[in-house]
Amino acid sequence: MSARKPDSRPIVAMIAFLVIAMCVYFVILGRMAVNLIGEGTAVSIGLGVGVFILPLLGVWMIVATLKSGIEHQRMAAAVADLGRELDVDDLPRRASGRIERDAADELFAQVKDEWEADPSDWVRTYRIARAYDYAGDRSRAREMMKRAAGQYRAARSTPAP
Repeated sequence: MSARKPDSRPIVAMIAFLVIAMCVYFVILGRMAVNLIGEGTAVSIGLGVGVFILPLLGVWMIVATLKSGIEHQRMAAAVADLGRELDVDDLPRRASGRIERDAADELFAQVKDEWEADPSDWVRTYRIARAYDYAGDRSRAREMMKRAAGQYRAARSTPAP
């Protein structure tokens, strides 16, 4: 019996809704900025420029977040295709669903030993990023996931021998 992949359509629909809502918000902010600049006073021009920067930052953040999310999904799929996902199904969990701290720490120790043997392998770096996340160390998890993404991009751009 094969495991069914969860339906991603609700998540994609929610992301699409949020992006559209943010775009509407950015248009409103852009109009406010143009109106403030159009008033012509020094204060209104300064505020208008400041308000105009907000949508630009917002667009940059949305694009960067979506690119990162898509890349992480591709890495997760590649790791799954290689059969190298972290198996956490049998680990004890708290009522909240998070893995028990001792079990997460033990998993982390195993994955850390594997990663230290070859820290240049993007799959091992991806796995340690996930282990950091399970162990509750979000900042190191993000740092290692960024590193894994860089290694993944480098591996994809290098032709196979």
